[in-house]
Amino acid sequence: MSNKPFENKVAIVTGAGQGIGYEICRQLALQGAKVILNDLDSSLAENAAKNIRKENGICIAWSGDSSNLEFIQSMVDLAVKEYKQLDIVIANAGITLFGDFLTYSPESFNSVLQVNLSGTFFLAQAASKQMIKQGSGGSLLFTSSVTGHQAHKNLAAYAMTKAAIEMLARNLVIELSSYKINVNTIAPGATMTERTLDDPEYEATWSRLSPTGRPSTAKDIADSALFLVSDQAKQITGQCLVIDGGWSCISPSPY
Repeated sequence: MSNKPFENKVAIVTGAGQGIGYEICRQLALQGAKVILNDLDSSLAENAAKNIRKENGICIAWSGDSSNLEFIQSMVDLAVKEYKQLDIVIANAGITLFGDFLTYSPESFNSVLQVNLSGTFFLAQAASKQMIKQGSGGSLLFTSSVTGHQAHKNLAAYAMTKAAIEMLARNLVIELSSYKINVNTIAPGATMTERTLDDPEYEATWSRLSPTGRPSTAKDIADSALFLVSDQAKQITGQCLVIDGGWSCISPSPY
């Protein structure tokens, strides 16, 4: 019996050139999945896929805009062309454009909605069509945020999209359960990634604010993601798993 629980599974992960998305790809590949790794930045995508292959994982880089409908379909088509199937899709790509509510621009607003909402919605749609065609079910996972549960300064538009993503997952239970497709959401809190490491105070601040005494690592988030797309979680659908070291239970402000 294989000790790789995702052997014979094919996965797409968007926004995966670094950080949480990369670690999800890496863990899926190390546990046997064939992974298509997407990022808008082609050099990030290529380097990430190369690093996974160095660890003997099967991974193809596919760079492009994960909110573009033609590109979304190209990811699904690539999975079918290369590996004959698609079993897992993780819509992780998202952008955060901070800004005061009173002066927030329509351009920023539309950009956040396009990537975070349209990208997630239409990737789920394209992937579901393929999974239904295969007839063997599948798993969808969306990336939300604790900001979809707790208010954060200068993140009104971003938080709105994250709350909407969670409602999308709940609604798709009606649409997809009969096809054996489950759909869930993860909501990471403070997490140590390349982006947050740019802030020298980040780790100390969130170690103080988190009940567990530390911010999450990308591996913490990936472990939860892999559980929700595994065969062990097939009876879990429409749910959101918050991964924040308990922060949202007490919600001390970082400001």
